[in-house]
Amino acid sequence: MIKYIFRRILWMPLLLLMVSLIVFGLGTYGPGDPVEVQLGNNYDEKTAQRIRDKMGLNDPFVFQWIRYVKNAVRGDFGESYVFKNRPVISLLLPKLLVSAQLNLIAFLIAISIGTPLGFYAAVHYGSAKDPGVVISTLFFYAMPVFFTAPLMILIFALKLDLVPTSGWGGVFDKRIILPAITVGIPGSAVFVRLVRASMLEVLDSDYVKLARAKGVSEIMVLWKHAFRNAMLPVITIIGFTLAGLFGGSLIVEIIFGIPGVGRISLDSVYSRDYPIIMAVVLIGSTALVIANLIIDFIYTLVDPRIEMQ
Repeated sequence: MIKYIFRRILWMPLLLLMVSLIVFGLGTYGPGDPVEVQLGNNYDEKTAQRIRDKMGLNDPFVFQWIRYVKNAVRGDFGESYVFKNRPVISLLLPKLLVSAQLNLIAFLIAISIGTPLGFYAAVHYGSAKDPGVVISTLFFYAMPVFFTAPLMILIFALKLDLVPTSGWGGVFDKRIILPAITVGIPGSAVFVRLVRASMLEVLDSDYVKLARAKGVSEIMVLWKHAFRNAMLPVITIIGFTLAGLFGGSLIVEIIFGIPGVGRISLDSVYSRDYPIIMAVVLIGSTALVIANLIIDFIYTLVDPRIEMQ
């Protein structure tokens, strides 16, 4: 166990170094000149050369990359090209927290709805309840966000006046209800199908049939023998979903006026503000690697038969 953990921890910085190398290379050799972005219409070759020397843009690529990695480890992702004299982390951190809060509430909605419905559909396999649950969740999943979001604003905010139309006030503010539901309910369809498929596979296994043959109560068969083992593939999806908490929901953020990371990421792509783009990718990659490590540990808690070599 300890050796496994140690090896995985050693691999994490190597993976992140490779990701940072690719991201930094794309940011360095991508289209657009950062100095031109900064100067805009006031571009002058002598001024531009002076800025390049100050920023170290004339240094060899390897030296620039090493310097960037050293600064990134300390949480310094440089300064924005568009927002002059503004550190990238000061721009991103508040927006990352907003997106994380929204996506966390949406994730809790999705899993709290999708998991019991998937379990219910699997238990009633062969009856009309099974396709009824699956079809109803897929119906909401298939509806595009740019249709459901304005519709919910029209009904619950404008017509019924139950919640505000837009803005952001945190997790405990009413303004999070509509965007969280808009993202969470369609996401529940993923958990419904995954839990249902996993449960059906487990219920058809030999050890479940043996437990029933021994006279074990149906409740014990479903919860102790079936559901616990059926959760293994679900844990993988949960881990990767949590890793994506910092990713913004662009359309939802625009429609509901939420100051998340999705909008600033899109704007950075259009304006070629590469420091922000690289920081978003690196933060997301770090979260994904850490989530992958945590998933492996949780597997052993759910199923003791899994031995980590």
